[in-house]
Amino acid sequence: MRLRRVCYRRLSEMFSQRTNWKLTTNKYTQALEKMRGSGIHLIDLTVSNPTECGLQYDSAAILRAFQDEKSLSYEPEARGLLAAREQVASYYREDYGETVDPQSLLLTTSTSEAYSYVFRLLCNPHDEVLVPKPSYPLFDFLGDLQDVTLIPYMLQYAHGWFLDYESIVRALTPRTRAVLLVHPNNPTGSYVKPEEVQRLNELCRERHLALIVDEVFLDYSLCGGRRKSFVGNHEALTFTLSGLSKIAALPQMKVAWMAVTGPESLTHPALERLEIIADTYLSLSSPTQWAFPRLLEQSRSLQPQLLERIRDNWAHLKHKLAGKDSFDLLETEGGWYAVLRIAGDLSDEDLAIEIMQKAHVLVHPGHFYDFPSDGYLVVSTITPTRQFQEGVAALLELLG
Repeated sequence: MRLRRVCYRRLSEMFSQRTNWKLTTNKYTQALEKMRGSGIHLIDLTVSNPTECGLQYDSAAILRAFQDEKSLSYEPEARGLLAAREQVASYYREDYGETVDPQSLLLTTSTSEAYSYVFRLLCNPHDEVLVPKPSYPLFDFLGDLQDVTLIPYMLQYAHGWFLDYESIVRALTPRTRAVLLVHPNNPTGSYVKPEEVQRLNELCRERHLALIVDEVFLDYSLCGGRRKSFVGNHEALTFTLSGLSKIAALPQMKVAWMAVTGPESLTHPALERLEIIADTYLSLSSPTQWAFPRLLEQSRSLQPQLLERIRDNWAHLKHKLAGKDSFDLLETEGGWYAVLRIAGDLSDEDLAIEIMQKAHVLVHPGHFYDFPSDGYLVVSTITPTRQFQEGVAALLELLG
């Protein structure tokens, strides 16, 4: 035991405290590894990788996009090649009716990298950013790596999700620098409402805060039509993040971007500083940037496939759960996920493990997304239709 303490102390002295995460696997992962090791076939309702969902890609067009001789030369551009940024501006103009100046755009390899740029721009060590709960667990790691303290505010549910504005106000301190929004939220699928945007803008002006808005699922509305993008928000300093990963179902291409909008007195110095941050890394490869316009075009064929599947799977789930008192399918507006609320005494992790072991179905326990209590399960609606229906049938046979 003494040797273990000495070894741990040496490790803690060797590595930074920001990486002192709990590295042991959780119960769910342990159970999953055991099930897969036994060779039992599992029906996966947690699929999030679009390249593994049976979509019809135009492989020839994607590969041709990289056969540009311009890729053989190097033109370092901190904000990203102008041709690629102009294509992003065109996306917002054609799909959302928003005019975005290409000079207000920066290209990154991922939204995670864009988050790191914004956190570095806005925050001194241990300054605070308010983040929604429930939401995607990646934020915790991004905050740790950038020495930013993440303070939660709550989303509430009453026949639909909404921001708990009072929890945002309560979370504010003198060290708060920004409010982070996910539009629509992952996994609740809730868009930020116009009246919520108005109140947030007023708060940001009053408290000198910025908005950081993740819009990677913006295009995937269950109700049809397009929702308003935050790139049109000029009332407060706003950083809007998105990328090819979800828009064109091409996560492997590693292209994302950030749009900076708001009052000129704030956007100009923000862009000057961001340009230096981006110039320090120059991370996005030239071949991918030259290929970008043709890669973004893939969204025209891939989004309809995904939207049809999401809506069909959602309708199937809603039909199968109708009249089931022990299940509650929570309303959603968009995105790739559905949230179930299950009555019972088990924790959501234990319930997900029981479903895995007895029904041979994989679902995500709600605590992965920081739901406020037990009894929540999350399933992916981009799962191939037949696989989704088989998984739902097995789930209901066990719990129904």
